[in-house]
Amino acid sequence: MNLPLLPSYISKENIGPWHIFLQQVEQVAPLLDKSLQPWVETLRRPKRSLIVDVPIRLDNGEIVHFEGYRVHHNTSRGPGKGGVRFHQDVTLSEVMALSGWMTIKNAVVNVPFGGAKGGIRVDPRLLSQSELERLTRRYTSEISSMIGPDKDIPAPDMNTNAQVMAWMMDTYSMGEGRTVTGVVTGKPLSLGGSLGRQDATGRGVFVTAREAASKMNLPIAGARVAIQGFGNVGEATARMFVQAGARVVAIQDVSGTVVNAAGLDLAALKRYQLENRTLSGAPDCELVANEDFWSVPCEFMVPAALESQINRFNADRITARIVVEGANGPTTPEADSILAERGIVVVPDVIANAGGVTVSYFEWVQDFSNFFWSEEEINARLERIMSDAFNAIWQMSQARSMPLRSAAFVIGCSRVLEARAIRGLYP
Repeated sequence: MNLPLLPSYISKENIGPWHIFLQQVEQVAPLLDKSLQPWVETLRRPKRSLIVDVPIRLDNGEIVHFEGYRVHHNTSRGPGKGGVRFHQDVTLSEVMALSGWMTIKNAVVNVPFGGAKGGIRVDPRLLSQSELERLTRRYTSEISSMIGPDKDIPAPDMNTNAQVMAWMMDTYSMGEGRTVTGVVTGKPLSLGGSLGRQDATGRGVFVTAREAASKMNLPIAGARVAIQGFGNVGEATARMFVQAGARVVAIQDVSGTVVNAAGLDLAALKRYQLENRTLSGAPDCELVANEDFWSVPCEFMVPAALESQINRFNADRITARIVVEGANGPTTPEADSILAERGIVVVPDVIANAGGVTVSYFEWVQDFSNFFWSEEEINARLERIMSDAFNAIWQMSQARSMPLRSAAFVIGCSRVLEARAIRGLYP
């Protein structure tokens, strides 16, 4: 019997996202201040994890059940913060790891949040809009005991968007008997959303890439860029690189890989993708095998899709001088070592893709104050926070001769554990 091939992101190399996060913690634990060592175990244990049954009635009347998750990894520095993803391969291990990375990420950019994450194991492409709404509302009601504007604030993630956040906000508000805009971020502007949120993650990826390139005397103008993922993050990142004079020479998404050494026409490619739901057959580019994406000649590579995409099977093929992690956990620890040995700089996810949660923080603050900022103010504040955070990581990396990921984790873990130690234990 011929079994279907596994998706490209599932393989024997995929050792599980939570295990990868634990490995990253283990690598930096000895580098932390001795006063924090008694508290390191805090990072290895999520504060609370919830698995919920999400039953809905389909449009045809059939009742089906989906599995949902919400995890609080750590709330020592403030309420939980992290997205909700709808994907057929979501697992508890993945959500735990994503919540852990959120803990570190929020601490690295020094916003007053802890780490949280959620998801539903579902292929949203198979559901109608009304079925998605019923799924979202039922999931929100099931996790309502864990979320709240001063408890845990969800946001969009893979396959979720402003509309999903509006349904979540409305469902939570119905239970409270009042409108609670601050329970989620990434909302539509008409419901208290923030200007600049749509491009925030991609903007942060570009800002950190620009800062790293500046440190390495690598000009962006004329540079070649390869991007995995052409959704919200990948498209915004690509657009900003092109605006700075770079050429995006390769893009890969779930439908395939397209290349053009002279530079892809991003606007035309996006229109084609929206109209055809695929990159295959797009004009003025060549469709190549997915594995060939990793060997495309480029100066910058941006993995902005799923976890464990760069691994021991492809890390030695990468030609880029800088890898900027637009996705969460796209590089395995083994691949990290291979890239380091080859002199390739990796800008880690916990700083590279922190633009989204930074502007989510701005949205949360604006909702509480009912005073909203201009897009220029938001972009300026975002660039300042991201640049300052990256520079602190770079300085520690240079001073202590460690990779940027280790430096970021030392900074993030130290801030989390300092808060945990000062708070003490109750009772």
